[in-house]
Amino acid sequence: MLTVLLVIHVLVTIALIGIVLVQKSEGGALGIGGSGGSGGGMGGFMTGRDQANLLTRTTAILATLFMGLSLAIAFVTNNGTDRGSILDSVETPAQTAPAPVVPETPAEPEAPAVPTAPVAE
Repeated sequence: MLTVLLVIHVLVTIALIGIVLVQKSEGGALGIGGSGGSGGGMGGFMTGRDQANLLTRTTAILATLFMGLSLAIAFVTNNGTDRGSILDSVETPAQTAPAPVVPETPAEPEAPAVPTAPVAE
């Protein structure tokens, strides 16, 4: 069930991203968007207004599906799980007496060995 919901969710997400990217920009501050000169979109199949209405309606439908699927996935994954706190599962270590602190006494350094030089004969 969860796998089916996730696959549908990914497909709806990709479609929603594609539909949003296809829409014409309405911000005319930079000189982009607005009227592009040709009145018909998609080769004269639909007028600019019909195309905008279709894209807006499709975006709304896909956004609603996206939110519904997100809630369904959250419900399916959370259903049947224990609702206890994460702190309830932590085990506390057993109390033991601390080890006695023994100060280290520095060992006497060893005297360096006297090097023997070869005797010249």
